[in-house]
Amino acid sequence: MNSTPVESSVVELRRYRLHPGAREALIDLFDREFVETQEAVGMTVIGQFRDLDDADSFVWLRGFCDMPSRAEALGAFYGGPVWARHREDANRTMINSDNVLLLRPARPGSGFVLPEGRPDVHARDLPPGLVIATICHLAPRTEEAFVDFFASVLAPQLVAASAKILASFVTERSPNTFPRLPVREGETVFAWFCGFASPASYEAHLTALAHSQAWTGDALPEMDRRIWRRNEALRLAPTSRSLVRG
Repeated sequence: MNSTPVESSVVELRRYRLHPGAREALIDLFDREFVETQEAVGMTVIGQFRDLDDADSFVWLRGFCDMPSRAEALGAFYGGPVWARHREDANRTMINSDNVLLLRPARPGSGFVLPEGRPDVHARDLPPGLVIATICHLAPRTEEAFVDFFASVLAPQLVAASAKILASFVTERSPNTFPRLPVREGETVFAWFCGFASPASYEAHLTALAHSQAWTGDALPEMDRRIWRRNEALRLAPTSRSLVRG
């Protein structure tokens, strides 16, 4: 299956807190009703995931060409018949849905590269692999310096420890063009996504980093100096129809 760069200059990282036991119902509804119908109005549904460390969390990513087209696409979808038909079922699964980061690629070409085809709507096989999303919280206006630090220091060591870097992003600072859906504003983050063949491969990666003097003695202390609070690391298992996989 061929891969092509996704022309998404704006990406939402969405994390939903769900009622206990509701995640599978939401995933089934989402993958059946909300993938092609969002893409038909101009979005890219990039990835959908189960958070392995929180059974009541659903995480997903969607992309847009730019902020004006984001407003247009969201207005078309949330004002359209598919959402009207299914919104009560979707909202019934959720405690809240406003933990949303608005992002842009950290550098040209640092967004996701996705396969051209997606498993069909009847797909049920769970794909192998694990995606790790790491979110660094930074001081305001320090993200560009962190982009350089990641490229020159962190990324080479992550790759040396067998990580596959899938994408990296920084905060998109434009005003929210669709205020009906809140996003986390006033924050500065750098987020990177890595892929692994399995949870065991990820554990081996962590072990390799722990035994690397370049990581523990140099890179990690320097990263700690640059961040405002402890990084978030999400262990994400792709759903059957997710384009992003480990």
